Amino acid sequence: MTAELVRGQNHPLPGSRVEIRVTADTPVIAGATFNDEHGRMRDAGWIAHPAEPHLPGVEVSRQAAAVHRLAVDLAAVPEDVHRVNIMLALPARTGGPGRFAGLAAPCFAVTGLDGQEIAGYEVTGLSAESAVVALELYPRAGTWKVRAVGQGYAEGLAAMLADQGLSDARGLADTIDEAVAAGMARSVAPPQQPARRPEAVGTESAGAVGAASTGRPRGEQPAASADQPSEPARGGAPVAGGGTRDGAPVAGGGPIDYRHPRRAAATPPAGRQPSPQPPVPTAGPQPIAAPQGGPGQDAGPVAGDAPGWSMEERLHNQVWGMFEDLARTVAAYRSAVDFADTRMERELEGVLGDPRARVSPVADAARAEARAKHGALVEQARTVLERDVSQLEAEAEVVEPALPPALARWDNPVWQAYEPPAERPMSLRVGDLSLAESGGLRIPLLVRLPLERGLWIDSGRPRGSEAGSADQDELRRLAAQTATVLAAHFVAVHPVDQLTLHVIDPAGAAATALLPLVESGALRNPPAAGASGVARTLERLTQRVDLVQMAVRSKATDALPPDLDLADQLLIVHDFPHGFDDRAVNQLRYLADEGPSVGVGLMMVADRDEARGYGPVLDPLWRSLLRLTPVPDDHLADPWVGHAWTYEPPVVPSGSQVLAQVLRRVVAARGSTEA
Repeated sequence: MTAELVRGQNHPLPGSRVEIRVTADTPVIAGATFNDEHGRMRDAGWIAHPAEPHLPGVEVSRQAAAVHRLAVDLAAVPEDVHRVNIMLALPARTGGPGRFAGLAAPCFAVTGLDGQEIAGYEVTGLSAESAVVALELYPRAGTWKVRAVGQGYAEGLAAMLADQGLSDARGLADTIDEAVAAGMARSVAPPQQPARRPEAVGTESAGAVGAASTGRPRGEQPAASADQPSEPARGGAPVAGGGTRDGAPVAGGGPIDYRHPRRAAATPPAGRQPSPQPPVPTAGPQPIAAPQGGPGQDAGPVAGDAPGWSMEERLHNQVWGMFEDLARTVAAYRSAVDFADTRMERELEGVLGDPRARVSPVADAARAEARAKHGALVEQARTVLERDVSQLEAEAEVVEPALPPALARWDNPVWQAYEPPAERPMSLRVGDLSLAESGGLRIPLLVRLPLERGLWIDSGRPRGSEAGSADQDELRRLAAQTATVLAAHFVAVHPVDQLTLHVIDPAGAAATALLPLVESGALRNPPAAGASGVARTLERLTQRVDLVQMAVRSKATDALPPDLDLADQLLIVHDFPHGFDDRAVNQLRYLADEGPSVGVGLMMVADRDEARGYGPVLDPLWRSLLRLTPVPDDHLADPWVGHAWTYEPPVVPSGSQVLAQVLRRVVAARGSTEA
């Protein structure tokens, strides 16, 4: 899978031999430089460029071009080389553009020997720069990595080489530009097509065809229709002076007709107009757009702007896309700050390396310069982060109100018009995620339905910043409330006859938290209490799992007992391991492992420290469950970068009756169905 890098992000390389492919909008110079441990070039022999295209382990192109392929063998790089920089520069003496502004962003692709792309990077944000260090390859912990740098230089190639410590940077830059200019002068230009006179080939000119087909004089051009796009120019873009860029001359003194001389549009007979084409209907629900800005402004974010067969699937995929975007945005920011810190430390080490110069004015100036560069890099990274986060916040403001009940918070207005669904949703929201750099942006944490793994609400003391805000009894109370809120959400998003709740509360410690489920009737049977209640509930669910598994394996589901409840089951366990003997513990582990495959989900409210008496026997159980906390805690990691995300549990707004109202509607719908 290709890693799409952003500025500051790094990615490991699977091997030492790679190829770096460069694509640009105009011919550019591609080169590579070696740096030592201080980020400095030893001399002019540590750069590969068109005049000297070879370095140990590196080979670059001999000419400026729009497409380059650089061969790199990192195993052949000298041991005293700590970094390989891949750079681009615009030729200064070829008459081409002098800066990257207005050009398409250069693209880099790092591939293996088999041609499989390992990482890609698009160098965006260039304007006045004419040279850029795009990538750097560096060893770390026994392996080589590639980092997206994107450091541009408005003063050009000489400034970039001087920044890497080369003394005669201007002279080497002139040598490279002279070699490129000489090489391009020797290049053979493609032959131009000779201009052919219309009468020589027996056809009318384009203007004559236009006049004949439209009934207008040759010099008059028909106006473009308001509801039809104008046809693009064929054979080249128009330029001043009555010519085209591909060298084919056209007659001056009037508008240019780019239609093919032998492909005149057929004119409909008099009195008949072409019938308008009916609009083509689009399948599926349409995305919900935000209010559009005025003319010239970018279109706002859209809810449901993601692939999917239904609006629910589109919103699910869009939320996951926002999750990934925020993860990669923060990763780029942190990596850029780390790069700035490392660079400043390296520069300061170079200043402090000589004890005689540590207190000199030169050292003070070098320190100030290093800190200024560090501040500029961090500020640039912060600006990009704030831009990306603001875009995600704008998208969240549009997406959040459009979410269906399964993905909505309890303060969403969608609950005011709630009706029990006809089918189970594809996912459920179990809380929110955030990062320290994301400000107030919260990303919904979604889990697939039916549950692929159980949930564990940890009633023990969390490790995060909220650890000291609640005592142990308060944490147990909050954990029980979180379990009830999640259970109510499960009940609300399932059809009334497709989910059955079971609750184990051996000591009755969660009786207060369970009141909404008990009083509304959403919980059909009272919570199982005592060791006998624990044993009966676990035995019944274990037997159900065994029967359904055997029926599925033998393809005899029609032979299941008629009184067997085939609806999905959700078991909520409070105060584990109180009331559990060894047999009950083994049955619980069995349900956690085998239950999800046949529609039996598990939600545990427990403190792991209280179950230490079982030793490592329960370690597989804890690892198989998704750990949630009743207070914010940074313990969840994303699958792309591995950030530690702060999880916030779902809560019902203070004083709101929305949860009780939803449960009453579920029970009422259940009663009408059974009647």
